[in-house]
Amino acid sequence: MRVLVTREELVGRVESLGHDAVFCELIRVEPLGDEPVDARAYDWLVVTSRNGAQELARRGVSANHIAAIGPATAEALRSHGLRVDLVAATHTQEGLRDELPDGRLLLAAAEGARQDVLDADFLPLYRTTELRRDVPDADVALLMSGSAARALVANGARMLVVAIGPQTAAEARAAGLDVAAIAATHDVDGLVEALRSSSWSSPS
Repeated sequence: MRVLVTREELVGRVESLGHDAVFCELIRVEPLGDEPVDARAYDWLVVTSRNGAQELARRGVSANHIAAIGPATAEALRSHGLRVDLVAATHTQEGLRDELPDGRLLLAAAEGARQDVLDADFLPLYRTTELRRDVPDADVALLMSGSAARALVANGARMLVVAIGPQTAAEARAAGLDVAAIAATHDVDGLVEALRSSSWSSPS
């Protein structure tokens, strides 16, 4: 199959499964500030994406405890020398909500991120811009965010998608896309495994 990926790091992994991979960047991250983030007034700083982790590292951050939505976000934080005190077993905001102890929370995430799950103050770190592209034809797209799903449709592309998690799947469906599979673990490994284990994706 021909598989559209939105991150270059996925090209080799998709090709190792016997598929043709085509890279197309659909979104761009724009920082919303440069000043250091001081979260010491909060018990927990909650980080829900690798982009958020990278922005915190770029700006500098002080926090009592840091919670990550999943292993990819935790790995990004640790790669910049930041200590991660909790990683949600279920890689969603609901998973974080169920595991976080009582205390004041600061959610540091993308502008427009969900704020209906956690009882937290909100700090927007970056803005996600949907790009205009000539999207290559493909049989299926691996999507890592709702904004990528919206960008795919805005550029006139229609194809099956594999979503990194339930929120991305919901936003893809709302945009009019058919979701063929959802990653069991909401990270890059889970996304690739969802492609590999789907019977319709087995190379002929």
